[in-house]
Amino acid sequence: MKLMLALYFFILAIIQMGLLFGIYHYYRSQNLARPNLYWMSSLTLSVMALAIFGGGILTIEDIARPEFNFTIANTFFYGAAVLQALFCQSLNRDVGKPVKISLVVSIALFLVIFEWLRNESTFEIRTAFMCVLAGFFYAWQIFEVRIKRKTAPSSQLIYMQYASVAELFFATGRLAIVIVGSLSIRQVEQIPQILILFTIAQLVMNTLSYIAIGSYWAELIAYSNYKSSQENQEIKTLLKERETLIGSLLKVNKTASTGALSAAIAHELNQPLGASSLNIQFLQKKLSEGQLDPMLQKEILDTLLADNQRAAGIIRSLRSIFSDEKVDSTKIDLAELIEAVLSIAKPEITAKSIQIVLSIEPHLFIQANRGEIQQVLLNLINNAIQALVTSSQLAKKITIDARHVGSAVLLSIADNGDGIPKASQDHLFELLTSTKSSGMGLGLWLCKHIVTRHGGSIGFEPNDGGGVKFLVSFPDAIGST
Repeated sequence: MKLMLALYFFILAIIQMGLLFGIYHYYRSQNLARPNLYWMSSLTLSVMALAIFGGGILTIEDIARPEFNFTIANTFFYGAAVLQALFCQSLNRDVGKPVKISLVVSIALFLVIFEWLRNESTFEIRTAFMCVLAGFFYAWQIFEVRIKRKTAPSSQLIYMQYASVAELFFATGRLAIVIVGSLSIRQVEQIPQILILFTIAQLVMNTLSYIAIGSYWAELIAYSNYKSSQENQEIKTLLKERETLIGSLLKVNKTASTGALSAAIAHELNQPLGASSLNIQFLQKKLSEGQLDPMLQKEILDTLLADNQRAAGIIRSLRSIFSDEKVDSTKIDLAELIEAVLSIAKPEITAKSIQIVLSIEPHLFIQANRGEIQQVLLNLINNAIQALVTSSQLAKKITIDARHVGSAVLLSIADNGDGIPKASQDHLFELLTSTKSSGMGLGLWLCKHIVTRHGGSIGFEPNDGGGVKFLVSFPDAIGST
């Protein structure tokens, strides 16, 4: 009977060792997602515990007074349960330092307590003690996995939850057998068959839970590969559309002006595409380091989506401009659109220590193409930011004012920079004319083109206290209905 019991433990140890080596080999070949260290450490301790326990069974004489190797094996089992529970918690939130320290201390305490039980108590008490602790950790795992499944459904997490429920069932069954049976066991041969069956079944379910976690990790790798491929494809599509647009412009008129215009359009598109490229690199770095939590992943993917939509919006705007297509307009809340544009420009505004002053009347609605008007606002705000960067003003400020004026909505964007040179004022809205040394002369021309085709007007005037104020007028959507 000793040999048969030891064989069960050795077989399970070999199965778990095979899983560990297989995952480790796969781990070294992947960069997008790494297996959780809590899980791999737990699996390592479980393999060691099974091997030591199996070897101890072969040499044990008095099961009521086992050798010290059983204390080591049970401590490894306890450590494996702790790490597996931490893995489940890490699926939902970061494991704090106090939790880690308290559980490490609990492992040391367990070693001391079990060693005392080995010398002073019976087989039945030790078994009951282990069942109670195991039940606690299984319940913890089930609770954490259930929370994770609500936010990120996964078939592998379902399998893990079922395996943990089965582990809890068999641990509870072992406890009931020991309590109800009133056993006094001193030899391995005296252990009831049903207790052996429940013990082996519990270990088998534990092995299945490790397999489910491995499958869940493989599922994450497949998803990461899919998302990375999808994002790369979207970037390639946008780049292809950009090249097609530039090629079409060059084909219409192969002159120096057209070439410069094409370069300017490429410059406009490079901003969101460049931001997307940086975010993808950051995402790949975090994935390769295994430091990507769900909140950061969602934030990066939302930013990528916003940048891609911005680039697509620029392309659609330019297509409609050069093909004279009818403007696709909707009723827009100007205050909400201004807030959206400021959120895009917020990193630059914060980095340059620029103060934003808002004075916006409620219920400002215009009938326009949202993407095109967003491009106008973004260009004007970016111009104001760049003007303030080169200004000697200590208190840099951008003032945005929007209000009803008769049957129109008047928007003003003013900065307190150094203003526009007189030599540039007469040609400010002309194509391929720029007041900036690095500018291509497309931004303000495009702003005027978009505003004019929406039935509005755009101009500028000196700002009180220095700088320049751009004035944009749109027909009032409420007044025009």
